[in-house]
Amino acid sequence: MYNTIIFDVDGTLIDTEKAVLGSLQKMLKEDYGKHVPPEELTFVLGIPGSRSLPKLGIQDIDQANGRWNQYMNDFFHEIKVFDGMKELLETLKSLELVQGIVTSKTNEELISDFEPFGLSGYMTYTVCADDTVKHKPNPEPLLKFLEVSGADPETSIYIGDTVYDYECARDAGIDFGLAVWGCRQPERISAKHRFEKPRDLIRLMG
Repeated sequence: MYNTIIFDVDGTLIDTEKAVLGSLQKMLKEDYGKHVPPEELTFVLGIPGSRSLPKLGIQDIDQANGRWNQYMNDFFHEIKVFDGMKELLETLKSLELVQGIVTSKTNEELISDFEPFGLSGYMTYTVCADDTVKHKPNPEPLLKFLEVSGADPETSIYIGDTVYDYECARDAGIDFGLAVWGCRQPERISAKHRFEKPRDLIRLMG
């Protein structure tokens, strides 16, 4: 059915929610004197800081983003690979399927937050926030992936955990698979396929 599997990173391949929200909360408190409970910050999950920070009334985006990334180092111990993920990627590799990433992380963030977990070697193509002008939920990141990989949208699937991922896939003409294991409110997100655990994707691939 599919020969190209494209993954989001945060909330899909690795569990970064506590680190992302904790570091943002610390940055807002330490640098801007803003005390914001984590439940009011969940809207940032899945989109770049360049889009989320202005919604918090921050104007010096580059500086704030840099500080946010610095504080992420304090929460790195909170990041972990989802159970069953490495086995999934290994199985997809054995089936000779193309695997790749489309993420709202910058390349620098991907290197610092994702590469230490040893999963990058499974990915043939990667599209980061630096690679496109527009970002999720706009379809441009996935369209860029199709361009650089030469993949056929009809035999590609995008796996993600947020409504931004779904909208990006929908508007790029690619099937969407919901990573329920990393999703906050799965009942609110449409999807061609819904995967409770990573191994469910293996079943789809036969």
